[in-house]
Amino acid sequence: MRELYEAEAPAMLGVARRILRNSALPEDIVHDAFVRIWRHAGSFNPAAGSGRAWMYMIVRNRAITAARLEARSDTEGDMETLLAGADPVDPDSVISQLSHSTSLRRCLETLSPTRRQSVVLAYVHGFTHAELAGRLGVPIGTAKAWVRRSLLALRECLG
Repeated sequence: MRELYEAEAPAMLGVARRILRNSALPEDIVHDAFVRIWRHAGSFNPAAGSGRAWMYMIVRNRAITAARLEARSDTEGDMETLLAGADPVDPDSVISQLSHSTSLRRCLETLSPTRRQSVVLAYVHGFTHAELAGRLGVPIGTAKAWVRRSLLALRECLG
């Protein structure tokens, strides 16, 4: 296992670094991947591909999962910022609470003002679809559609 680690870890570290970019996690990812390789070596199926490809797939998948978790934790921190001290009736004041560099702010700013307002009122301030429709002066179906489409756009933007 030591020889395998010494032979493959540098390249695996490169894979993890490319996926995680500015993170301190690539070394941990490679270590975790080797632990997983050791523990699950019996589940390797040679018919599905080479052992080397299987190992790199493990590193790649672990790095992608870590990147998603990092992005999610950044977004959760952004939501805490949103909830602290913003005027509950003004969605623009909520967005102004975010720092200019956050991905959530950048993505919210890509939405039209009405759609941005619908998402902030629904998910930050807890408005129901009926309350949202009343507030915006639109039918409930329209309010639901705006929220849904806005969430899809945010999901795509946040990756």
